[in-house]
Amino acid sequence: MAAENKKISTFRAVFNPRMLVSLFMGFSCGLPLLLTITVLQAWMKEERVDLGRIGLIALVGLPYTAKFLWAPFLDRITLPFLGRRRGWLLVAQVSLALAIVVLSRSRPAQAPWLMSLAALFVAFFSASQDIVVDAYRREDLADSELGLGSALYVNGYRLGMLLASGPGLIMADHMPFSRVYLIMAACMIPGIATTLLAHEPKVAAKPPRTMREAVFEPLSEYFSRKDAVWILLFILFYKLGDTMASAMTTPFYLDIGFTKSDIGIVVKLFGFWASLGGSLLGGIFMVRLGIKKSLWIFGLLQAAALVGFPILYWSGPASPVLSGVTAGHGMIAMTIRMVSPPVALLAVIISMENLCFGMGTSAYAAFMASITDKRFTATQYALLSSLMGIPRVLVAAPTGFMAEVTGWPVFFFTCMAATIPGLLLLLKFTLAQSEETP
Repeated sequence: MAAENKKISTFRAVFNPRMLVSLFMGFSCGLPLLLTITVLQAWMKEERVDLGRIGLIALVGLPYTAKFLWAPFLDRITLPFLGRRRGWLLVAQVSLALAIVVLSRSRPAQAPWLMSLAALFVAFFSASQDIVVDAYRREDLADSELGLGSALYVNGYRLGMLLASGPGLIMADHMPFSRVYLIMAACMIPGIATTLLAHEPKVAAKPPRTMREAVFEPLSEYFSRKDAVWILLFILFYKLGDTMASAMTTPFYLDIGFTKSDIGIVVKLFGFWASLGGSLLGGIFMVRLGIKKSLWIFGLLQAAALVGFPILYWSGPASPVLSGVTAGHGMIAMTIRMVSPPVALLAVIISMENLCFGMGTSAYAAFMASITDKRFTATQYALLSSLMGIPRVLVAAPTGFMAEVTGWPVFFFTCMAATIPGLLLLLKFTLAQSEETP
């Protein structure tokens, strides 16, 4: 009977309307990200903007790393319509769609500064949407649902990114970029409809009454907890090894003989869907295992998956045997290439790595949501997610020098070793706690 009740609870957790809301909100958050990076850079390149200015456009992404600065305002102030979360979410989404429309009317070559200003507004409203969606998800989902809800949010986010960078660039081959951006602005409609149809989360805890409470109380509340500093260090280190490896995978594939077509088809296609599957599987497992136990299992799997890269290196060069095949661009040549042992091994290793990566990411996001106080959800989650981005920027910088000095196998084994601090920190603050299985 207990096992049957557990199956029923798992079924209810998976097939829950709130999960669909998490998926659509994730899509709405992922869509605008690459519109100010990859797609905009391609537009500028087409308009023959110099490489220096194309590189500087990355600075418009600063709102994503500084969103904790205005998150307290979204915690403190409640708009007079739709409630505390949905009101701000509707404002952010409508403003974001309008900002994308304005960006579509810009002229990268003739007025680059106006284009940059429009892109900055897109990034600002996109980051604001992220703040409110993260807070909404934490307040709307029960603790036992956070794992699956975060996994579906991550999957929706990746689908939004895929739509912008994949079909978006393909459409740009057949129509002006200005029209592509108008289409992307229209793709915000499902997110706006989700906001209007969803319910406002019910939170028992009272929100901050003053701006002073909204700014200082989230910090004082968090640092009053036991193991607060250890948890922050865990957030910094849990994905360290995977972040280091990801920064160098493309140069690694090219260096050992794989073609750009191999990378485009196998890494971007197989890897993408394996990552989506990993996030979904991770969310389902978290319903049964709980978040902290899942962090252990997925963390070990992430570390183990990295051993595939030295195996790929030791398997030998990828291209000499198939040099005649790779010269062809027909369907037969591509099919022979895809089923060749080197490329098949690449597909297996990349699929496993991305599967484990997706599982770890879903548990990571669920854990950060679970430790926020519902009175200050927007502020605390914005702080934690900003902290999460630090290793991606600082640790990735020296990885190229590390690979040059150590060689590829030693580099990837170093990445495996870099996963150990995160697991030890997890042990530090969970050793005395018993895991509650929902």
